[in-house]
Amino acid sequence: MSTIAPFHLAIPVHNLKECRIFYREVLGCEEGRSSDHWVDFNLFGHQLVIHFKPKTQEDLYSNPVDGKDVPVPHFGVVLPWNTFEAFSKKLQSKNIEFIIEPYIRFKGQVGEQATMFFLDPAGNALEFKAFKDIDQLFAK
Repeated sequence: MSTIAPFHLAIPVHNLKECRIFYREVLGCEEGRSSDHWVDFNLFGHQLVIHFKPKTQEDLYSNPVDGKDVPVPHFGVVLPWNTFEAFSKKLQSKNIEFIIEPYIRFKGQVGEQATMFFLDPAGNALEFKAFKDIDQLFAK
């Protein structure tokens, strides 16, 4: 695939009002259409939809990557390097509680990247990252 098209992702949230505020005011996503049970957001040009779903007991799983426990499942966006730096500083200024603080993964290796993980108010894990060389996004 050579053309990047906007993705669509719909996620469950048990607290629509709190998550609406989080995505709009903390992450800075523009709000689109909505109803009493869902809200569309522009997440760096992609369509993210939060859907109300009553809270259930679910375990958060993780996989070890680069010595860190990476939460699974998770989602996010690959950003340009400078955008990642500005966005991570913005989140730090808003006192986001990170699962994995912003840091450089695979430093000096193929696929060197900046990454960070945190949860939304419903417990959905998000990862935002940036590649030092975007041409290495799928490099082995």
